[in-house]
This record gives sequence, structure tokens and C-alpha cells, in this order.
Amino acid sequence: MTMFLILLLFFILMANVYFRIADYYNIIDKPNERSSHTQITIRGGGVLFPIAWFAYVLMHGFILPWVSVGLLLISVVSFADDRVALSSRFRFLVHLLAFTCCFIELNLFHILPLWAIVAVYIVGIGCVNAVNFMDGINGMTGLYSLSVLLPVQWYLFGTLWNGSLFNFLMVALLVFGFYNFRKKARCFAGDVGSVSMGYILVFILLGFIFNRFTTGNSEVTQFISTQLDYKVTMQYILLLTIYGVDAILTLVQRLYLRENIFEAHRRHFYQLLCNEYRMEHVYVSFVYALIQGSINFYVFQHTIPGYFIFGLLLTLSLIYGFIKYFLIKRHQVV
Repeated sequence: MTMFLILLLFFILMANVYFRIADYYNIIDKPNERSSHTQITIRGGGVLFPIAWFAYVLMHGFILPWVSVGLLLISVVSFADDRVALSSRFRFLVHLLAFTCCFIELNLFHILPLWAIVAVYIVGIGCVNAVNFMDGINGMTGLYSLSVLLPVQWYLFGTLWNGSLFNFLMVALLVFGFYNFRKKARCFAGDVGSVSMGYILVFILLGFIFNRFTTGNSEVTQFISTQLDYKVTMQYILLLTIYGVDAILTLVQRLYLRENIFEAHRRHFYQLLCNEYRMEHVYVSFVYALIQGSINFYVFQHTIPGYFIFGLLLTLSLIYGFIKYFLIKRHQVV
């Protein structure tokens, strides 16, 4: 409990130091026609997430060195992108380098064929960008990330607090949520927050799929066997189910409408609810996190067969598509 209080005070201090820096250097988010907010707000409060990661790894002798280098790369470039728009090609190159570091940490280059490595690059970078795209309303990134980290912490240790890496991240998320999870947010995560957290979540996801985490140990374990039981490990793709369904089906919708998928938009389901139906951001974010958290706790308590995974994803996609189509037609959204 003492460590929790120390971390809480530390991240509150870091948040307020950053607010002063952001005010001085005018690091703000101005609302536009694509925004779901209406007032100028400090951008980049999610810098607390990589700070939490590095506070932990440095306290423990710089463990997880490769993925930490990847996180540093992707966080610095994302923070710069919050200040000055960087080219998409440059950001993509940095994401490639960051995931190369992640794969080295997980030893994937030694256990996967080339085609699988390419596939994991595509899926990993896609997931990070999906997390970034979903960071559009107050509370979404903070609550959703907690909906992943809480079940992970409980599964690995059987307790919600033991000073693990996940605890450091969760305290940072709680402090960020204090300033963000409200009707009028004091700060937004910014790219530095959503992209860095997306990278961390994908690292955790891959760690479970490739048997790198074990109960009682928050660190990546050494690779022991190439005989992975994918019937078990593939169920961990459900850890990001709700983001995945919303991001992928929104992409399909935009392709159908022949829109430029690289431009900002307001077609995500949460944007429809908040912008057209005027629902409170915090309620929408809470429902997203509640559904995902429920799925995640179930994932860690059961062995889920492949047909159930497919059935769940299909059912959620159909429900999502039906409700979104109904709401669009009812509100006559173009």
C-alpha cells in the first residue's frame, strides 16, 4: 500500500509538471469538424504511460530491454507528432522498428516462419493504430486499457496489487483518468498516450499468445518449446475484441463509401453515439470497457474452443452492424 501511495503521488506530480510544460509550449488540442470535444484541451497527458513503464524497468535493472527500446522509439515519435504533424511514412518506419524490437524480446524471429512474421507485423501495427483511432472521447483509452490490465494482473498473480509492471501502468492510468474521465477533460492522451499504450497492449497480447507470461511472473519468460498449443493461446486475441470489431467494421464501412481511410473521420460507433446522439462520453467509454473487461475475465478463467471464438466475434460483429445501421438510418447520418 505504501508503494501504491508513492506511485500515486509521483504520477500526480508528473501530470502537473507536464501540464505546465504543455501550457508553456502550447501543446493543445483544438476542436475541429472531426472532433468529439468542443473546447481547447491539453494534449499528451498519456505521456504518463511510458513514464510508468520506464519507472518500473529502471527500478528492476532495465529488464525487458528490447521492447523498452521499441516503446521509447514509438513514444518519442508520437509525442513529436502531437506537436508537429509527421509524415505517415516516417511514422510507419518507426512502428516497424518498434515491433522489430518487440519481436526480438519475444524471440519470434526464431520460432515463426517469414510469412507469419509479416502477418504479425501487419496485425501488430494495425492494432496499435486501432487503439489510436479509438482514442476519441473522454475516458476511452484509460478505462479500456484498465479492462485489459486488471484481468491480466489478476490472472498472473491472483491479486490486484503486488507492485508489478501492470500495477505501475494501472496507477498511471488512474491518475490520467482523474484528469480525463470527466465531462470536460483536463487533458487528452494524445498520440504519445494512445500509441504507446497500444504498443504495450499488443506486447502483452503477443506475450500470452506465444506463452511468454506465466502465473507469478510479470516478465517475459524464456522460450522453452516450439510446440505451442494454439487452440489455447489463440483465445487471447479476444483481449482486444471490442476495439477490433469497431475498428475493422468501421474500416469496411469507409471502404464501402469509398472514403480515404487515411483521413480523420467520425464513423466509429462511439463517435456516432457521442456526436449524433449526444450521449455522455464517460457512459460510452464505461460500457466499452465493461464489455471488454467481462470478456477478458472469462478468457482467463476458461479454455475457449476455436468455434466459440469465431462465434463470439461473428455475433458481436452482427450485433454491432445491426445497431449501427439502425442508428445511422434513424438519425439519417450520411
